[in-house]
Amino acid sequence: MNISVVIPVFNEKETIRELLRRVAVVPFDKEIILVDDFSTDGTREILHEIAGRDNQFKILFHDKNRGKGAALKTGFAHVGGDIVIIQDADLEYDPLEYPKLIGPILDGRADAVFGSRFLGGPHRVLYFWHYVANTVLTLFSNMLTNINLTDMETCYKAFRSSLLSKFSIESSRFGIEPELTAKFAKLNCRIYEVPISYSGRDYAEGKKIGWKDGIAAFFWVLYYNLKRGTG
Repeated sequence: MNISVVIPVFNEKETIRELLRRVAVVPFDKEIILVDDFSTDGTREILHEIAGRDNQFKILFHDKNRGKGAALKTGFAHVGGDIVIIQDADLEYDPLEYPKLIGPILDGRADAVFGSRFLGGPHRVLYFWHYVANTVLTLFSNMLTNINLTDMETCYKAFRSSLLSKFSIESSRFGIEPELTAKFAKLNCRIYEVPISYSGRDYAEGKKIGWKDGIAAFFWVLYYNLKRGTG
């Protein structure tokens, strides 16, 4: 199967070149789709430079900052592969784990796979309250979806691209994680989790999600699970 790696990008000039190198060397037939969400730190210029000399990347540019969900929606519209992998533009998630992530799809067991940071993989020790918030959000989501995930908020989600024809993306920002989870559950997808490593970064290193996004996530969990249909 061909893989489509979709990468939303916003202000990641320190990591974007290395991230693309890591994604490019993963030994799969794949297309790499980047969506720059109107970066202002020099990332946009780096991507224009790469687009001008390297055709292995499909690079799209937003004309204003719209958020991670909007960037993924743009990227999903250009997917041509059989499996979609969501990849953040920082270096918190390791592309060398793609085989682990897509394995349950390739062998026919799964329609979607979540890479869990809490199933035993090595991870950087960071913020206690972030861990608590992730745990509570995942529990709240599980109560409404009636599935037993350990890490709903993980970036690493892989799924059959055919699912994209069954729902539309509504979230503009970080509500994309509970939205995808709720819609996969409503479609009765066969969902698997696999343990992944996690090299988290702190705010001084560029981490963007904050406490306001955590509070908003509770609303989005409720909204997408109680909303009728998949949209």
